[in-house]
Amino acid sequence: MDEYVCITVLSQPGESQADFSTRLSRFWTHMLRNCKADFEMVYAETTKFVPNGERLGRQYLAAADVIDVLETEMQSAGIDFEPVSRDDIYSRYEATAPDWMQIEH
Repeated sequence: MDEYVCITVLSQPGESQADFSTRLSRFWTHMLRNCKADFEMVYAETTKFVPNGERLGRQYLAAADVIDVLETEMQSAGIDFEPVSRDDIYSRYEATAPDWMQIEH
C-alpha cells in the first residue's frame, strides 16, 4: 500500500486566491519541468482553498521520500507551508472526490 504525508501550503497574508493559484501553478510547472521524478511522487491535492487566518491554504499528499525536496523547492520559490507531520500517514483511499483530486502525471 502506498503511504503519503500531507503538506499544507499557505498564501501570503491578504493574497487573493487568483494570485496564489497562479504562484502554485508556476511552482508545480517548475517541478514538472525540472524535478519530474519528484513531481510524480505528489499524489493528490485538495479541490478547494481553505481560509487559514489571513491566508489561504491548500493541501497536497506526497510520498514521504519527497517531502524534503518539496520543502526546499517551496522555500526557494517563496511558498510558505505549515510544518509537516511525517508521523501522520495517509493512504490513497483517503484522498477521494469531491474533496481531493488525483494529480495526473
